[in-house]
Amino acid sequence: MRIHHVDDIDAPELHHFRTLRRPEEHRREGLFVAEGEKVVLRLFESGRAVVSVLLTPEWLEVHGTFFEKQEKNLDAFVAPKGLLEKIVGFNLHQGIMALGMIPAPESLDEVLKRTPSPRIFVALDGLANAENVGVVVRNCAAFGVAAVIAGETSSSPYLRRAVRNSMGTVFRLPVVHADHLPTFLGNLHNRYGVRIIAADASRGSVPLETISFGGDVCVVFGSEGEGIREEVLAMCQVRVVIPMQAGVDSLNVASASAVVLYHFRQNVA
Repeated sequence: MRIHHVDDIDAPELHHFRTLRRPEEHRREGLFVAEGEKVVLRLFESGRAVVSVLLTPEWLEVHGTFFEKQEKNLDAFVAPKGLLEKIVGFNLHQGIMALGMIPAPESLDEVLKRTPSPRIFVALDGLANAENVGVVVRNCAAFGVAAVIAGETSSSPYLRRAVRNSMGTVFRLPVVHADHLPTFLGNLHNRYGVRIIAADASRGSVPLETISFGGDVCVVFGSEGEGIREEVLAMCQVRVVIPMQAGVDSLNVASASAVVLYHFRQNVA
């Protein structure tokens, strides 16, 4: 590990930490940011490639030996918390971040080869809020989802806030990217026999507790405001709704995903 004590916030080596609010630039370069102690440690433990860490002297004292053992070519940039916050441009909850490499996209065939049936997949359609994406990913990890399918209209599970809200569980889950989610889901059903199920509160949906399928399923969660697109709904064999008390029409997508995935984990066999 190479330790660099930072006194210049404009140092070129810190460029990627200074551009955290430009996620598209990071995506093009195949980079993501892990923020907070637990998430950073889980990144190292996952075996994914780590480029550098930015942290306070206090965190270096706590975890320096661990970092030394994990990554020989790691650059560690050390600065007081106030200077770190000037570098990244916002207040840090904890004074530690890491820059990692986004793993190569996985194919559906790769996931199917190494995971046993019955499987649960989750597809994201139009989820723009990175915090919600992160919590959905965390729920997917909790309930044994085989892979997260990120549709072309959804935020990436590797955005900083998504990674943070997933509490690093995104490092354990395969992420499959769909260039056109309706086509992808149609292929998933027609070629592989996976049942496509929409979590959808519109008219015509059946109560969640009445549904139980044998074999593989893919549950689709839609955007926070608009729900699931019609062209995606057209690819679904069933629409399910979580029954609620009168006057409450829906749950936040992150909360709803926990309820729905718990049901399918208990009932898919």
